[in-house]
Amino acid sequence: MYFDCWFDCQKVLNWEAKMRSISLNREKTCTHYRIISVLLVCLFFIAPLPALAEDAGVDALRRVGKAFAKIAEKASPAVVGIKAEKTITYERPSFRDSPFGDSFDDDMLDRFFRWYSPRRRAPQQRKYQQMAQGSGFIVSDDGYILTNNHLVGDVEKVTVRLADDREFIAEIKGTDPDTDIAVLKIDAENLPFLELADSDELEVGEWVVAIGNPFRLRRTVTAGIVSAKGRSGFRLAEFEDYIQTDAAINPGNSGGPLLNLDAKVVGINTFIISQTGGYMGIGFAIPSNIAKFVYERLREGKTIERGYLGIYYEQLTPESADAFGLDEGTKGVAITQVIEDSAADKAGLKRYDVIVELDGKPVENGNEFLNRVSMLKPGTKVKMGIIRDGKQKTLTAKLGTRPSKAGKTNAGPEVLEELGFGVGKLTDELADRLGFEALTGVVVTSVESGSKAEEKGITVGMLIMEVDREPVKNTKEFDEAIEKAGKEGSVLLLINDGTHTRFIVLKLSNK
Repeated sequence: MYFDCWFDCQKVLNWEAKMRSISLNREKTCTHYRIISVLLVCLFFIAPLPALAEDAGVDALRRVGKAFAKIAEKASPAVVGIKAEKTITYERPSFRDSPFGDSFDDDMLDRFFRWYSPRRRAPQQRKYQQMAQGSGFIVSDDGYILTNNHLVGDVEKVTVRLADDREFIAEIKGTDPDTDIAVLKIDAENLPFLELADSDELEVGEWVVAIGNPFRLRRTVTAGIVSAKGRSGFRLAEFEDYIQTDAAINPGNSGGPLLNLDAKVVGINTFIISQTGGYMGIGFAIPSNIAKFVYERLREGKTIERGYLGIYYEQLTPESADAFGLDEGTKGVAITQVIEDSAADKAGLKRYDVIVELDGKPVENGNEFLNRVSMLKPGTKVKMGIIRDGKQKTLTAKLGTRPSKAGKTNAGPEVLEELGFGVGKLTDELADRLGFEALTGVVVTSVESGSKAEEKGITVGMLIMEVDREPVKNTKEFDEAIEKAGKEGSVLLLINDGTHTRFIVLKLSNK
């Protein structure tokens, strides 16, 4: 009985062991199957990845292309062609009894005819039609158009051609040579038009689109990026703050729009830099914020009145900031002269004050500061953050009205070899000739070629009024001030060039 019981128990134990072995084998098999399944799924998805990546790249480019196409479709109907005409009259001498009549204009033939038949007739008046082609864009549904002043500013007739081929004789509502902007008006209604965007929000590197009529190729669309902002120094206009772009701009694009990806105007295409006369990747546009300021006034037939502080100033450089004892990287403008009884004078601004803020916004550079002030209405109150003798202050000024521009200079031994220029006494005769009657200082009489003085823009005829904030009335005081400044390693000069007063910083060669 006990044996039978033992035998039965043994069978049960053997059966349990066998089942456990089968279970373990099944688990191993399932695990293997799971691993193989995961690998197969991964291979399925990984295998086509190169093709998927290639398709994604093409799709991205396709979307970019579609975006440009939409901009062109939306904006092109509001871009117009402009033809400007004027009659040029000139006189040409004529001689009686010339065997060839008036067929020749050559000077040699004229001299021959004068000898052959010296009896002159009255000069003959000749006329020819001068014509210029350009672009513009509609900014209101009732026919107001923005373009460049250099295209229509001094002409007799302006013809505007719309996208639907209708032509209109345009009225010149107003021009502003100081910004190179003009406003035209045509007698039409329900026209497509473009909105002006806030050009201050435009960033370097953004995509932009230019539309215009280069070489009479109507509504040509090109694309590029914003290469830079705040470009100036071209002396093409009084107020320069250009957007630089590599979007293709060619002759005939002048006056056309530069657009952002929302098909809104960020600039008016104006000029290019080129060695060939055509596109070389460097074009410039007037910011839309300047265009808006001018348009709103010219549309109403108003003259352009600009805000005016009444100061002369220099943009801070690392050298001048160091000379003023300012922190490295400080940006702003340093006042060189405050005009008597001006808005700045009444507000308490002084020479050597550094303006670092205007209405709560940092002053980045001199050109930007000029444009910001000039786009405010006379009578506007502005708050300025300044640094005076190392301390920060806030002053408020009520802007005056900007006057028209001023004049120019030229002049004659005492050479400062270390700095590369020489100075002489400001005699009464020189003061009268150079326009320095009310000023004191020493006159620059020579500048060495290749010297630091020449590099910094010092020229013969300039008046040096101060050295390191110390007034100099004669050459002796100037020499003493220079010797004293030499111990510091640099010298801060206050100079007047006959037009305005400014700072120049020179590093001394012995430091």
